[in-house]
Amino acid sequence: MGISIRAYARHRGVTDTAVHKAIRTGRIAPEADGTIDPDKADLEWARNSEAPKAGTRAKAVKAAVPESAADASGGLPSGGASLLQARTVNEVVKAQTNKVRLARLKGELVDRPQAIAHVFKLARSERDAWLNWPARISAQMAAKLGIEPHAMHVALEAAVREHLQELGEMRPRVD
Repeated sequence: MGISIRAYARHRGVTDTAVHKAIRTGRIAPEADGTIDPDKADLEWARNSEAPKAGTRAKAVKAAVPESAADASGGLPSGGASLLQARTVNEVVKAQTNKVRLARLKGELVDRPQAIAHVFKLARSERDAWLNWPARISAQMAAKLGIEPHAMHVALEAAVREHLQELGEMRPRVD
């Protein structure tokens, strides 16, 4: 058997509305008969509340935690994810989502599949340009060097294909 909600509110130095809200949000749990066990509720209140701002409230929360529980855990007792931890994770996720959304609106982000398709298209056009180059230039080079144009074309095409094969075997990392 614990104390009434109003008595617990006086004990905490808060209004009974604050205690009702703490019960409703799951910050503290009443006993089966509806009363509040002050020691248990103080622990739950400290564990499931936001970090104290400063000063007297910090001392009150620290005083609400028994020394044995504080010594064993190095601070406030932990019982899974506390309300404060859950709120912190939620705020971090919201901030990251907003950061990505803002970067997308500013045009700083690109669609990954679209970027990969664009790079593929550029690489293919580069390869095609190199494959067509021996046919365009071999006759001019053969005339300058005084050799047969067909032999020059075959030699250039073989060299270009070998070089493109080497480039094709390279696997760049995409992080």
